[in-house]
Amino acid sequence: MNTPMDTNRSLLLEQPGSEEEERLYKELLLQASQMHSLESNQPACNLVQPEPGMCLKTKDLHGNKVFINICQSIEMPSPVDVTEEELTEVLESEEPGDYRVPMSLGEAHAEIDKAGQGCTAYDVLISREFYAKINKSNLFKGFFITVIYEGIENKFKVAIDKQHAWTILKNRKSMGPLQQHYIRTKSKPRILEMDSAEEMSPQASQGVKKLIMEVDDDEANKTSIPEPKYEIMREPIDGHPEFLVVEVQLPNVKTSKSLILDLGEDRILLKARPNVYHLDIYLPFDMVQDECGAQFNRDNKVLTLTLPVKPI
Repeated sequence: MNTPMDTNRSLLLEQPGSEEEERLYKELLLQASQMHSLESNQPACNLVQPEPGMCLKTKDLHGNKVFINICQSIEMPSPVDVTEEELTEVLESEEPGDYRVPMSLGEAHAEIDKAGQGCTAYDVLISREFYAKINKSNLFKGFFITVIYEGIENKFKVAIDKQHAWTILKNRKSMGPLQQHYIRTKSKPRILEMDSAEEMSPQASQGVKKLIMEVDDDEANKTSIPEPKYEIMREPIDGHPEFLVVEVQLPNVKTSKSLILDLGEDRILLKARPNVYHLDIYLPFDMVQDECGAQFNRDNKVLTLTLPVKPI
């Protein structure tokens, strides 16, 4: 299973540069976003109202009640259909991250339990087909609950008590009203290859460099497949950002054709074949998925992701 990274520490805390640098940087982001937006008359995202499924009750390490609403929709894509035997083989293999479950993790919302006590609830949206599978198979259910725990812990920095036995509520299908989710309807973003000469002007690149903070190797979780170094930039630095830009260093990648990139609402999944790199991180903001763009520079071997942030 994938082990998402802690991205909060990589968000920048530096003071902004000159007014001219800020202007050039913002201009760069807008141009990148426009260049990679896919032209279509169809909506890029659907606003989906989840259907109730099951409500899981557990606790965090402080003993606080945590409820997870596992809900379903026909709008969500299904994972690759595998048997219990095949899932067992994947879990026992050295590369369990090859099996991924598309899901949408909504924002935390405060609720009141039946005892009148305050609690926190999270909505997790999956496809109707996969919901039916976890509803019938304890193996798939246990596997998916582990995936949910990882997602909640990495997105919200909440430590779930994995020693506490979780339970499925019998008399209710959700804790609190289910929130709507934005579901991407377009295909995965194209990765545009380019040379250094085709990149930004030196003046604009200087403005960007002053906003970069590197993630140390010690901060990265080690997996069987190497995780590339990555950097996250935000614009503006203060307040709610309009854009995030993620630069991923891929020194052992020769062409973008070997890259598999999937951008979720708040998640980046990147794999360089064959087993060259694997990156799985959650972002602290939701993205406008249809406006996200990707560029791979053949000279410096850097993949740049331009990620517009949903407004508050």
